[in-house]
Amino acid sequence: MQERKPALFILAILFGFNIFVWSVLCDFNKSDFLEVTFFDVGQGDAAFIETGGSRQVLIDGGSDSLILEKLGKEMPFWDRTIDLIILTHPEHDHMAGLLEVLKRYEVENILWTGAVRDTAEFREWEKLIKEENANIIIARSLLRVGFNNSYIDVLYPFEDLEGQETKNANNTSIVARLVFGEKSFLFTGDIEKSAERKLLESGAEVDSDVLKVAHHGSKTSSIPEFIEKVSPEIAVISSGKDNSFGHPHPETLETLSKCGINVLRTDESGDIKIVCNSQSLKLK
Repeated sequence: MQERKPALFILAILFGFNIFVWSVLCDFNKSDFLEVTFFDVGQGDAAFIETGGSRQVLIDGGSDSLILEKLGKEMPFWDRTIDLIILTHPEHDHMAGLLEVLKRYEVENILWTGAVRDTAEFREWEKLIKEENANIIIARSLLRVGFNNSYIDVLYPFEDLEGQETKNANNTSIVARLVFGEKSFLFTGDIEKSAERKLLESGAEVDSDVLKVAHHGSKTSSIPEFIEKVSPEIAVISSGKDNSFGHPHPETLETLSKCGINVLRTDESGDIKIVCNSQSLKLK
């Protein structure tokens, strides 16, 4: 009988460990959490959203294949599917990385405006999304995309841009508000002052806890009235270190500072991850 005690002891440990692992997995599978990671992709935009129900959303992809390295750190190696990608507008520093994503991942849904550009890069985008056989969603205001524990509201553009070619692609950017319980994130693409004013005039619900500052912190965006209406606790600026545009511009930083907003920058901090439950936020 003495010889059986170690075996019984080991079995007890393994049984207890399995209960612990199952408990952790059950906690993890609860839907009361959401993570948003603003990737440092140099002078560009890319944000990755993961919900408690394991839904994954990628908003923009930066300007090159660096996005694949970033996704590899956030997603398990066996996971080759992304539920939704959003292209805010067809500019190189938002779209080029998504071309690489489309080549290497299975994408189930694609949300974009349908606005066209006469460039080789854009033609490749059209070719790849056609080959992907994903569900294509054309963005316009009042559109809502829902998940098990959160949803994304498209606030802008107001009109249908499908098939239209525009000179200023920045102001065709999708503005989307991610809502999770009492917490919300506002993604603004590269909209400029005129689009911010249109949003204010429309009465759109822009109030959010976290703001992705428009156009990499350029002085062409972030009018004080808009920032005050959003009234974020945290503002994230996605810009490249020592970029040639001088982003973020001092004017924008001053506006954010006067509003007492905690400003985080990818050119200073690298990737920025914000984790929240339905009632609170924290930096991770």
